Amino acid sequence: MIEAVELSKRYGAKTAVDGISFSVKPGRVTGFLGPNGAGKSTTMRMIVGLDNPSGGDVRVNGKHYAQHSAPLREVGALLDAKAVHTKRSAYNHLRAMAATHGIPNSRVKEVIDMTGLGPVAKKRVGGFSLGMGQRLGIACALLGDPHTVILDEPVNGLDPEGVQWVRHLAKGLASEGRTVFLSSHLMSEMALTADHLIVIGRGRIIADAPISEILDGHGHSRARVRTDRPGELVRALAADGVSSQHLEPELLEITGADSRRIAEVALARQILIYELTPLQASLEDAYMQLTSDEVEYHSHTLTQTSDTAGSKEGK
Repeated sequence: MIEAVELSKRYGAKTAVDGISFSVKPGRVTGFLGPNGAGKSTTMRMIVGLDNPSGGDVRVNGKHYAQHSAPLREVGALLDAKAVHTKRSAYNHLRAMAATHGIPNSRVKEVIDMTGLGPVAKKRVGGFSLGMGQRLGIACALLGDPHTVILDEPVNGLDPEGVQWVRHLAKGLASEGRTVFLSSHLMSEMALTADHLIVIGRGRIIADAPISEILDGHGHSRARVRTDRPGELVRALAADGVSSQHLEPELLEITGADSRRIAEVALARQILIYELTPLQASLEDAYMQLTSDEVEYHSHTLTQTSDTAGSKEGK
């Protein structure tokens, strides 16, 4: 279990983490989301003692990370897959880590097999692809068979099979009663993997709830509707600020109104509906709504004005 109480981190005048409190409980996968610069990596680094808090406290399994006599057996973490001696082989790197905790070589072989590193285990890490480096980082995190696993962007660089493997791994660890804390920018994958979400923005917690509650509370209601009078239904719903998309001549996807509201509007106007299918809001929609005011770095789409286009054509 991970417990943070009023946890803060400042770098000079900049506050990276601003008095956050949360618990990551065993038996479930807890996702950690937030825009770039929100404080996710800093928080994870404080959990495992790589950064000292400026204020507050964070404990893992009841103790500060440094107080565990055998931390690899308590906490396994993947924070930077590149933090490996590039001239060592994966096998020798894992053996060196194991020796510091009295972990037998049999366990080294287990995690190599578990992570699919067998074919490259004796090769130098410096020649690894990004995906194989991630697999080695995960093998390091699992080496001590820890109670708590912390993975920062574990699917970065992995192919679809690897992404699916990480998903099943995280769920499997949680089903064994372990604490699993996972960050990722892949919203579709987080939606399939996490049971609970903690969302951080500008160093503060902006959501801490089961993923189902976040989807229900912040996602836009959507439904697929078939009707022989789509134009009339769209006009009636537009008065409530609802948007729609024509998928086929008599098929609409309506956003911003739940199925009950759509049915009520259709009934009041005697519009026949012969399909009405609620669509679950996406995690990406809910996340964008939650973090819309918390993004530090905004991207802007470049557009070409007609004057500029005309001047280029005239040259």
